[in-house]
Amino acid sequence: MKQAICKGSDIEKLIPQRAPMMMVSHFFGATETDAETGLEIQSDNIFCQNNHLTEPGLIEHIAQSAAAFAGYNALQSGEKVVLGFIGEIKKLTINSLPAVGKLIETRIAIVQEVMNVLLMSAHSTVDGQTVAECSIKLFMDR
Repeated sequence: MKQAICKGSDIEKLIPQRAPMMMVSHFFGATETDAETGLEIQSDNIFCQNNHLTEPGLIEHIAQSAAAFAGYNALQSGEKVVLGFIGEIKKLTINSLPAVGKLIETRIAIVQEVMNVLLMSAHSTVDGQTVAECSIKLFMDR
């Protein structure tokens, strides 16, 4: 597994969600334009059913990955982490539902930033295979 620069309860510095709604367990790193996150799927995850993460769980993981990226950028700039709200998810493709015990790795990339709106792309994999991808629009409460 990659080395995380932030994981577990340290993720709470980047996003407002708390257990049992935390859907990011690892923050692997970021540049100015993209970031990598992860979620180790646990059997007690509220979005798990039949030993697999459900579609809403994948979407929530992607949204929280985008929020973690925005939170990380804010902290790196010496700013306060602010709330973000999903404005839109487009072109969502879900290829498979990851099993309990697997690690989802997600790459978030900024496509465009206009005032308080971030347009991002997301690509999630498990064991190198694409499980989900989409475009996401976040409104930041600045």
